Amino acid sequence: MNAPETPAPADDVRFDRSMPQPAHIARAIVDGFDRHYGLFRYVAQLAKSRFENGDWHGMRQSARERIDFYDQRVREAAASIERNFDFVSLTEQERDALWQAVKENFVTLLAEHRQPECAETFFNSVCIKVLRRDYFKNRFIFVRPGVATEYMDSEPPSYRSYYPVRGANGKGLRTALRQVVIDFGLACPWIDIERDIRRVIRAAVAAHDDPNLAHGALSRPFKAEPDLQIQVLSSLFFRNKGAYIIGRILNGTRVTPLAVPILRNRRGQLYVDSLLLSAEHLSTLFSYTRAYFLVDMEAPAAYVEFLRTLLPHKPASELYTMVGLQKQGKTLFYRDFLHHLRHSADAFVIAPGIKGLVMTVFTLPSFPYVFKLIKDVIPYPKETDRAQIMSKYQLVKMHDRVGRMADTWEYSQVALPRARISAELMRELMATCPSLLDVDQNSDQNAEQSSVIIKHVYIERRMTPLNIYLQHATDTELEHAIDEYGEAIKDLARANIFPGDMLYKNFGVTRLDRVVFYDYDEIEYMTECNFRPVPQATTEEDELSAEPWYSVGRHDVFPEQWRPFLLGDLRIRAALLKRHADLFDPAFWQARKERAQSGVMENVFPYPRAHRFGARFGV
Repeated sequence: MNAPETPAPADDVRFDRSMPQPAHIARAIVDGFDRHYGLFRYVAQLAKSRFENGDWHGMRQSARERIDFYDQRVREAAASIERNFDFVSLTEQERDALWQAVKENFVTLLAEHRQPECAETFFNSVCIKVLRRDYFKNRFIFVRPGVATEYMDSEPPSYRSYYPVRGANGKGLRTALRQVVIDFGLACPWIDIERDIRRVIRAAVAAHDDPNLAHGALSRPFKAEPDLQIQVLSSLFFRNKGAYIIGRILNGTRVTPLAVPILRNRRGQLYVDSLLLSAEHLSTLFSYTRAYFLVDMEAPAAYVEFLRTLLPHKPASELYTMVGLQKQGKTLFYRDFLHHLRHSADAFVIAPGIKGLVMTVFTLPSFPYVFKLIKDVIPYPKETDRAQIMSKYQLVKMHDRVGRMADTWEYSQVALPRARISAELMRELMATCPSLLDVDQNSDQNAEQSSVIIKHVYIERRMTPLNIYLQHATDTELEHAIDEYGEAIKDLARANIFPGDMLYKNFGVTRLDRVVFYDYDEIEYMTECNFRPVPQATTEEDELSAEPWYSVGRHDVFPEQWRPFLLGDLRIRAALLKRHADLFDPAFWQARKERAQSGVMENVFPYPRAHRFGARFGV
């Protein structure tokens, strides 16, 4: 355990026995966190039975409800402390001294705790609720971890090891793979587990020739080292209609990441759907554009450390978020951000691309994220306000993002160094969203020491706006991007999401060349939209009229009207009509809406369809 931070003195005020007992307050916070994490694990454990029973709507409902668990438990813990301990009679200095003592006692309670890093984040959240300050001195909260999590593990360990090499201690590859499946204890029959094992082996053998795996454990010429192992995390990862085995293959000094999706057919039988062996495929599986996994972890630090060996380029903040611990991810992201600020010198600037009517967007070129602020005044033709926009972002947070909507981190009271904000950006912020800024009146004279406090901001991964990407794309790149654009819209429709604004500027291209939607102010559920064909004009005056000659309801959508906006460029027109001409057909949208209304949960696979065993080896 690391030594706790030495607290600074609180103006010579010392804790005395007439104050509330800090040990009891610290215990109350630990108990509040333990209740939270107990419920978190219960939902993950429940996911296994939901998967076995094919309760897909229950699975999705659990994932949505779990997002709110943390804030609920923080409110409960803060209310309990305020109810049971008398803070009213304390001066501010006495309260400061008390809270330092609470923090010291809290650290001692984490010595044998399995989730200390998450408990510290919970402590910070409760502290903010109880003390109710806009600015918190570092000695009151955990700015840096107070307890080390390196080499932390659970009992039994977080992952299991299998040795497929035949011999005294080996069991053979088929036997090892069969034991992997058995150890997860899924209470469902398999269609044909021996067939699935054969397919896994065939796919692994074929991986020898994959250039993306040239340096992995299965690369040619393959030779099984004596310590050849398959290491598998002990809990399945559940999301939507899939259960995923996550692991790695170790052969000497070489490592290959491993993910095995297991699906369930309508008769309740299980089958292996694919074998994913590249960091690129696992990166897509753990993408920030997808819903969080449901996974039971006693020691989450051990799971994240394992995952980082598979995805070394993904920060721990994203991995904690993807396993459902988004508050811990948010904490780590902010620590990474502060660290980056201290080790960089570039200025915050307006993000490239067409300026939106709703958001002011800026970025730090050396940091791969954008910062989005809701404008104070949202001009015509937008018919929305701040509350509605925030509700749209919350909808995306709670919904299945199917790999096509960027997740965001939402922050309040973010301090940026005034000296790092470009003059152009500062003018833009003051012109578009001054109500969200707290600017030192003397900041121009004392820019080196002053900060600009942003009261509310969304932060998300930076992508290349699709409209900018298309301007410089080769024919091959453009055709791929436009195909991705069409697939993105169709994937969203499968998840009962209508983007609203279909313009290319509202979509981005990721580093893996996937197209993702990121402008949410007009997003709607498909089931709330009325997709209509444009009525036939009955008179010549109707045809020449600048205004519609037919009634238009608030939720009416006319797909045919998108053609002038999306098909102006001849190259784009040819590519989009080649693969996705049905996007302009109201019948396509009506059919998708009817499926959503009937409760159908569409399959959206987080890996290429060509990698599915049914496509590779036949049904």
